[in-house]
Amino acid sequence: MRRKKQGNICPMCGTKAEPYKTWQLVSPLPDAQGRITITIMGMFECPNCGHKWRGVVSKIKAGGSGVEVEGARGKKVLGEKPGRERKAKIIEIEVNFEKEEEE
Repeated sequence: MRRKKQGNICPMCGTKAEPYKTWQLVSPLPDAQGRITITIMGMFECPNCGHKWRGVVSKIKAGGSGVEVEGARGKKVLGEKPGRERKAKIIEIEVNFEKEEEE
């Protein structure tokens, strides 16, 4: 069984590290639910052995009915729950194009 590689754990000694530089990668194509994936990448340096590496800090899937954030602590869904549709507000505008008669 393979363990999922964590971005903030040093691959050499196993010490936890914080990113000193971050940047965003935006997926050019949406997923099956029509959401855009934004990946937050980071540069890490181990405080114990000094090893430097790049890794994923978190992923954000935005669009559709809500936002899903995936990070080191797991997934969290913000906004609308899947399967529930939002009710649209109906706005009616009455337009009258009749000309007024001139006297």
